[in-house]
Amino acid sequence: MADDSFKEFVLDQLAALPDLRARAMFGAHGIYSGEQFFGILDEGRLFFKTDAGTEKDFTGRAMPPFTYEARGKTMKLGFHEVPPEILEQPHELVLWARKSIGVAAAKKQAKKKSR
Repeated sequence: MADDSFKEFVLDQLAALPDLRARAMFGAHGIYSGEQFFGILDEGRLFFKTDAGTEKDFTGRAMPPFTYEARGKTMKLGFHEVPPEILEQPHELVLWARKSIGVAAAKKQAKKKSR
């Protein structure tokens, strides 16, 4: 299956990250490093978690956000597609992933504080 080979490729490219794993979710796969959910694999594309500070790295390269359909509406999540040239360079990809892991950790911490 093409999706499985892409998933294995991405996991291999990100092998320098600790406790890396992919978990099936809603027809796609979530990518985790430890407890941090920082990436989505969907239909042969990789998306990383973004915030106001990192989103420009993606939008500046015309990379779209992750979207899905729900109740007839297009919904956006705080994830953007990783540029192909970054995906092909393991060292760069890991640097981008670490930023996304930081974003995920910060959002998780902010959620805990708001409770």
